[in-house]
Amino acid sequence: FYPKASTPGCTVQAENLRDQQAELAKFNTRVVGISPDPIKRLKNFETKKELNFDLLSDEDHAIADAFGIWGYKKFMGKEYDGIHRLTFLIGQDGKIKHLFDKFKTKDHHQVVLDYLAAE
Repeated sequence: FYPKASTPGCTVQAENLRDQQAELAKFNTRVVGISPDPIKRLKNFETKKELNFDLLSDEDHAIADAFGIWGYKKFMGKEYDGIHRLTFLIGQDGKIKHLFDKFKTKDHHQVVLDYLAAE
């Protein structure tokens, strides 16, 4: 889950995941990004950054609500409800295997790869 397509942090995170698709595939791992952006914005982001994974629109934040990650946020002095940047590793059985919540957008891909390699 990520807050908004085409913002600096989300772009770095997406580009790194794009560039590491071959490594992620070695662990039978598929990337899917979910944000509250409208489909048109996501398509523009996918095209502009040549992303090689799916981006899903959750405009009404129903999926984020189901995962319990929509809620109060504070950013640059503003307070609002929004999506929290978290990554869920979901197993073949559909169950959550791991929650990644301690990472920076620039090293997110490496945190995931390190976890997969140690598993």
